[in-house]
Amino acid sequence: MKTAVRYYSKLGNTKKIAEAIAEEAGVKAISVTDEPDLTEYADVLFLGGAPYANIMAPQLREYAERLPADKIGRVALFTTSNRSRRTVRALRKILTEKGIPVEKRYFYAHMTRIKARIGPAKDFAGMIIK
Repeated sequence: MKTAVRYYSKLGNTKKIAEAIAEEAGVKAISVTDEPDLTEYADVLFLGGAPYANIMAPQLREYAERLPADKIGRVALFTTSNRSRRTVRALRKILTEKGIPVEKRYFYAHMTRIKARIGPAKDFAGMIIK
């Protein structure tokens, strides 16, 4: 199974969660700013980011809007924030409208508890890729 992990992180919290997910999946976590387009097919794409001022980062929105449905089997979402799951809801809407299947389950890490959520992020990845 081909797995990919892509994320957008402004403060580094989402990057830490993305790296934990990627470690469990045996791949590298790549920022959407470093790879603006998905270059290879992925059976599972883990995609995440956080809301900034309660709005999804434009870089992440643009990435999701450019994702080709024929390069993805399904997407698993993750987010880090104070309370908001807006990024998950917004990404789910964009991807679903494109015909890309999105896992019902998603991973959330409170921005002040990132270190404590590394293990659960790995567990989430393992559950999704089984």
